[in-house]
Amino acid sequence: MSLSFTHEFSHSGFKGKVEIPTGLFINNEWASPKSDGARTIDIVNPATGQLITSIPEGLPADVELALDAAHNAFNNTWGPNCSGSERGKYLIKIAELIERDIDKLASIESLDSGKAFMRAKMGDVTTAASVFRYYGGWADKIHGKVIEQSIDKLAYTRHEPIGVCGQIIPWNFPLVMFSFKVAPALATGCTVVIKPSELTPLSAMYMTKLLKEAGLPAGVVNVVVGYGPTVGNALTTNPRVDKVAFTGSTAVGRMIMEAASKSNLKSVTLELGGKSANIVFDDANFNEAVKYAAHAIFFNHGQNCCAGSRLFVQRGIYDEFARKLTEVARRVKVGDPFDPSTYQGPQISQTQYDRIMNYIESGKQAGAKVLTGGERHGKTGYFIEPTIFGDVTSDMKIVRDEIFGPVVVMTSFDTEEEVIAAANDTKYGLASGVFTSDLARAHRVAARIKAGTVWVNCYNDFHVQIPFGGFKESGIGRELGEYALENYMQVKAVQINLGKSCPLPVEL
Repeated sequence: MSLSFTHEFSHSGFKGKVEIPTGLFINNEWASPKSDGARTIDIVNPATGQLITSIPEGLPADVELALDAAHNAFNNTWGPNCSGSERGKYLIKIAELIERDIDKLASIESLDSGKAFMRAKMGDVTTAASVFRYYGGWADKIHGKVIEQSIDKLAYTRHEPIGVCGQIIPWNFPLVMFSFKVAPALATGCTVVIKPSELTPLSAMYMTKLLKEAGLPAGVVNVVVGYGPTVGNALTTNPRVDKVAFTGSTAVGRMIMEAASKSNLKSVTLELGGKSANIVFDDANFNEAVKYAAHAIFFNHGQNCCAGSRLFVQRGIYDEFARKLTEVARRVKVGDPFDPSTYQGPQISQTQYDRIMNYIESGKQAGAKVLTGGERHGKTGYFIEPTIFGDVTSDMKIVRDEIFGPVVVMTSFDTEEEVIAAANDTKYGLASGVFTSDLARAHRVAARIKAGTVWVNCYNDFHVQIPFGGFKESGIGRELGEYALENYMQVKAVQINLGKSCPLPVEL
C-alpha cells in the first residue's frame, strides 16, 4: 500500500505538484496499519463528488503503537526533559514552515474540504501559523507561584504537563483545529495522539512532513486517521491517555465524556455545537449589520459551530433588513473553491448535504417562509443555495436544532428584554452577536447573553489571544489565549518545612 500520493494543482493561486503522506504517522515515521487487511478510507472532493485518493484506515491496534511512542517521548525527550525555551523553538519553526508552504496548504485544504482557496490561505492557514507562533511564545513562560505563608515554611506551585493527550478534531476547519489542539499541548510539555476527521485528513497528513522537518522529537505528535467508533473510542477509553480534547457535535461530546469517566476519569475538554443568536437593534449601522449577518451564517458554508443561525431583528427595521439580506444572499458567489470570486463552497459530504436539505424541507413543511434559497446549487458536488427563512416560530426544528449549513432563520422583536429571553432560549451557548450604536445597551446585552463569546458590531472575528468556548451544552473549557494552556496542565503544590516542629503530642 502506497504511503503517499501526489496531486497536481493548477489554479490562479498555485500551480505545482504536492506530495502528501497518507500513512499513519507514529514515532516520526509513516507506516501502514498494524492490523491485517488492506482497509482504506476514500477521500472525496466535495466540489465534484469525485475520489481524490484512498488512505490506510487506522484501528485501535495502531492507537496502542502511537501511545507507546507518545509515552516514550513524554518520559524521555519531551515533557519534563525538554525546557520551555526549547519547546518554543520547535513551535516557532513549525509556524515558519506553515508560512513557507501557505499556498500548498491552502490548496490542500480547498481540495479536501471545499473551502474557497483565498479564504483558506488568508484565514485558515494564516491562523494555524499564528497559533503555533503564539504558543511558541508561551512555552517558556509557564510557571508556578511562591505562596507566602510563614517564615518557617516555603510553599510553591508547579504547573506540570498533564501527560499524553488524545485529540479528536472535526472536518469543518481541519488545519485550524489541528493547530488549536496540538500547539498548546506541546507548549505545556504534553505529547499527542491526534485523530483528524476521516473526511478531511489531508492537511494534517501534510503537517506531519512539517513536524518532521522542524526536528520535533519522535513520538511527540502522532497522527492516526480512522473512524470515531474505532480510533476515537480507543483514545477516549484507553487508560494510558491522560487527557482527551474533542471538537465536534454535542451528541458525540456526551459519549466521549461518559466513556472517559469510565476509563481512568481522564481530563476532558469539549468544544461542541451551537445555535447562536445574532441580534440587530434598530439603531445599528444598517448596511454593516446586513453584511455581517450574511457573513455570520454563510461563512465556511454555514459549517461553523458558532454560526449566527438565529437572526433577531428589531421590528421597525425587520422588513427592510430581510429585503437587503435576501439581496446580499443572492449575490453570494457559490461554486468552485479555486475560483477567486467564490465565497461559499460545497457542503462536506453527501450525508451532510442530505441532512441540511432535510432540515430545509422540514422548515417548509412547518410553514416557515423561504425568503431565498432552499434548493440545490448546480448539478455536481454538494452545493446548497444560501437560504433565509422568515416567519419562523420558536418550536420549529430549524429554530431549535443546529443545522450546520448555510441556513438562517429570521425573527422580529420589540424590546431588549424580549430578545435576551429569546436568545437564551436554547440548550446551546457558544456565541452571539449584538449590533447597536448604543454602547450601554451593548454592554447590558453582552452581560446577559449566556454564551462564551459575544461579538459587538462584528461576527466571526477570531484572534489567537482571545479565548473561545461555550456555555451550557456547547462545551467545557476554552481554546486559544492563555486559557487554553490550563487544558493541558495540572497544578502541584509543594510545601517545605523550614523548621516548624511536628504538632504530634508525643515526646521522643
